Amino acid sequence: MNPTLHIGVNIDGVLHRDDMPSVDAETQFRMIADADVFDYVEMNPPEGVALERYVELSERYALPVRVIGGIFCAGRDEAHLRHVIEWAPRFGSKVLNCQLFANHADGHRLTDAEVARFYVQACEWAAPTGCFPSLEVHVDMWNEDFTRVAQVGELLARDGIALRLTLDHSHLIFKIGNEEELDASRIRTLVEAGEIVLDPAAPDAIFKEWIARGWVHHAHARSVIPNNPRNSRMRRPDGRPGRGIQYPFVRPAAAQWDGSWDEAALLPWKNAVRHLLNARVQGSVATPQHISCEFIPFADYGGGAGYSIFENNVACAAWLRNTWLAQITGQTAVTA
Repeated sequence: MNPTLHIGVNIDGVLHRDDMPSVDAETQFRMIADADVFDYVEMNPPEGVALERYVELSERYALPVRVIGGIFCAGRDEAHLRHVIEWAPRFGSKVLNCQLFANHADGHRLTDAEVARFYVQACEWAAPTGCFPSLEVHVDMWNEDFTRVAQVGELLARDGIALRLTLDHSHLIFKIGNEEELDASRIRTLVEAGEIVLDPAAPDAIFKEWIARGWVHHAHARSVIPNNPRNSRMRRPDGRPGRGIQYPFVRPAAAQWDGSWDEAALLPWKNAVRHLLNARVQGSVATPQHISCEFIPFADYGGGAGYSIFENNVACAAWLRNTWLAQITGQTAVTA
């Protein structure tokens, strides 16, 4: 059994609505501390941000930044990656969460070998810090084509290197039943043929394979439903509505959400998270010590939403902790 689970929050989600005045860093740390449900902070430091201030706030509020990372483009962002790694020990960071764009800075699509090289280089740079890189499965990144995860994992294994993944179930579940999104992942034909399974209820769901192989070392929690509706309240840079990778965990008021909200629709996502928690209880493979709640306000998520982003993070953290305690004690969780 693995009895310890740290539950955190992505600092980007520490605000109520994005149409309100922006929240300064000290207010964010105070909000996280006052909520009394989070063990740590996750953050992606932008280039040029003075990080000394965040270290001071982390120490003052006793909230380690246990997960640090960013969004990286191979051939362009290696210096920023090294900068983030250099700061990891000062924050007490244990996980270096990496989103890696599908394309190289020169425009070509990364090969599996190039993805592996980027990861190996990050591992070498991070090794002295004790903060281990984890590649997040995420839209717009190399692994939005989910078939590539196993290909890269097996490529690394030939050299005796273990793949570490960050699993956010929402990036898989929202695509269920959505042909446009399945095409974006280049997997519609495979899904229709039953060769890739996204349904969390299925024993051969693809994310369950990743867990069983011991690849999942970090996780994000953001509720979503199959064929999640697009975010009509905010548009992407290409002019289309947001992709819809967030569904409120807490029932929103009618004016805060477009369309109907049904708590029962959250069950597939909740069961997917329970599967991950159960794998940690069983302890037969490597599993995350950290799960970050990640309700956030950008176009593909909750941008323009009328409901409180932070209240959803708090409620999700409480549900996670309750569900985790139920798992390790063998009891039934109080919440649905």
